[in-house]
Amino acid sequence: MIRARCVVLGIVLGLVICAVTPFNNMYLAATPLGGGHFPLAPFFILILATLAAALASRLVFRRKTMLTGLELLVSWGFMVVVSGIAYTGLARTFFINVTASTHFATVGNRWKEIVAPLVPPAWMPSDASAVETLYNGLEGGYRLGWLDVLAKIPWTAWAGPLAAWGVFILLCSLVMVCLVNLFSRQWISNERMNFPLLRVPTHMTEAYDQGQAFGFFTDRYLLLGVCVPVFLHTINGIGFYDPAVPQIPTLFLLGPYFPTTGFFSGFSKLRLYFYPAFIGFAYLTARQISLSFWVFYLLGGLLFGLFEVFGYQIPSSALGVTFGPTLTRPEETQMIGAYGVFFLFIIWLARQHLFTAARDAVTFRRAPAAESEWFSAALSFWGFLSGLALLTAWCVYFGMSLVPALLLLGIFFVIMLVATRIICQGGLAYFTLTAAPTDGLLAFFGSGFFSNIGLMMAAIMQKVLFVDLRESLMPSLMHFSKVGENVRQKRLLLGGLAVALVLAVAVSFAAMLALCHKFGLRDLQVDWETQTTVGVYENVQRLLEAPSGPNEWIIGFAVAGAVVMFVLVACYQRFYWWPIHPVGYLTMYSSAMRILWFSFLIGWMCNQLTLRYGGVALFRRVRMLFVGLIIGDFLMGGIYAVIGVYAGQSYLVLPN
Repeated sequence: MIRARCVVLGIVLGLVICAVTPFNNMYLAATPLGGGHFPLAPFFILILATLAAALASRLVFRRKTMLTGLELLVSWGFMVVVSGIAYTGLARTFFINVTASTHFATVGNRWKEIVAPLVPPAWMPSDASAVETLYNGLEGGYRLGWLDVLAKIPWTAWAGPLAAWGVFILLCSLVMVCLVNLFSRQWISNERMNFPLLRVPTHMTEAYDQGQAFGFFTDRYLLLGVCVPVFLHTINGIGFYDPAVPQIPTLFLLGPYFPTTGFFSGFSKLRLYFYPAFIGFAYLTARQISLSFWVFYLLGGLLFGLFEVFGYQIPSSALGVTFGPTLTRPEETQMIGAYGVFFLFIIWLARQHLFTAARDAVTFRRAPAAESEWFSAALSFWGFLSGLALLTAWCVYFGMSLVPALLLLGIFFVIMLVATRIICQGGLAYFTLTAAPTDGLLAFFGSGFFSNIGLMMAAIMQKVLFVDLRESLMPSLMHFSKVGENVRQKRLLLGGLAVALVLAVAVSFAAMLALCHKFGLRDLQVDWETQTTVGVYENVQRLLEAPSGPNEWIIGFAVAGAVVMFVLVACYQRFYWWPIHPVGYLTMYSSAMRILWFSFLIGWMCNQLTLRYGGVALFRRVRMLFVGLIIGDFLMGGIYAVIGVYAGQSYLVLPN
């Protein structure tokens, strides 16, 4: 049972995070407030709110609570859903993405003649001065207050583009909500999927509901775990602000210990990152999954060396033109086929549930919603089809052909569904794609599959929502579905979710525009944003000037990846003793695993040893130590985020 107050509280705090995030992240270059799929600011607020509510219920309200533990968890869920929209989830590269074709056009790159005419006019301001003001800032903007800046923004120039893109973003959100609702019963109720990223907030709020909040926070194992990141980041934080104080290293370069040629040449850039929080998440993840993450990452390095030993040198140029954010070698395109087969595996596991949902939808049968669903699966079915049809119409209206639009959107949501499964089941607070969705289409059909306008549209749409998945919406929606599993007021949750998404997009756009007009986009910390966006346009220009056909190298590795994934899922389903989970293969070349693999190795090892030699009893006691690692890391992250606001620079506790 929840009350409307927790929904309002979660939405308001989430909007505050959206409003502050651009200034904090892009101007101060401080600790990201909403980074990853376990964002810092919402969890920091949850810890403080739980402690404050427990103290108030004991001293002021005499055991009566302003908010229950479930309500605190729901408020946290709302904050998590919207917190990424203001940064990498949407707004971080949005304005650069839609204006790059004109602003970065030069005589040398000839974008004005080749690229700019292909961008639909409604996608960007028609007034060139509005674009230049975005990058240069308002005259005297530094001295203006935020309200004055908001008043001076040329809203008439931006109204059309924001309306056009707002339709696309909200339709994509509708499709994601329906997909999450359609699969929530299968993943949460039928498969009993583990959600490692929800374990700590759930344990904390359950302890609060049971009147044991102070017992939870004073557990000796938890306090021991908290001490590790507190000590580490206190020393390193002091060293950051005072270089005379030596820091404790948290990054170890192992590459120099491996040869640059031969069997181990794939480890020439191997690194060890020490992040206590990620070790904690790894311990809470199922052992089969945590084992598969680090094993496949190391196997990926060995594969490069194996090819070299056999003299099978494949030049990077064999990739052709690709849009993958971290794609550098042809071997990494195995993930294209692997993602496709794993998607079919997801559908196969859910075949009975999906058949029932489709039957109920077609026959208009009224079936009750499950505990994990916001509304019936049949309504999700129609909502998904309607949203996809409207998105297709949106693409066709702006110039893309019907078949490429359908296939492109289908690939977008296939990748999002698979990525959601990886993040939610694997406990990955930080995740990146290897290959982009369009890479598969270009490899199999060639650039001629799209018209010139269609290719330009596909690249821009992909950059808006479907390639930078570090703070993507859909995994947060699935986590929110799990959080609301035991909530009866589904209409309240769904209504609050709709309001939160609409307002979060509006606030994020307004906050980013205000920041750009006050300081000028060119003076912000946007090197990565500019480089990756300009790279998208350069890749499109290459394909326009030299169209490509199907890429045999990518097709070959994609087929190999599909075969490997088929073997993995067959063994996983067939043999109960099979030790490797197929989801690990999907992260083998992800840049996120370059940071996280060692954390999963340590977490898996600790999990394995405690269960083997101490049984379930020791596992549960030691679990609090790893919960402490997570709480301590995020507490210190929140503290340094506050310090960074006043100091002008921030010591980064978590990866950016």
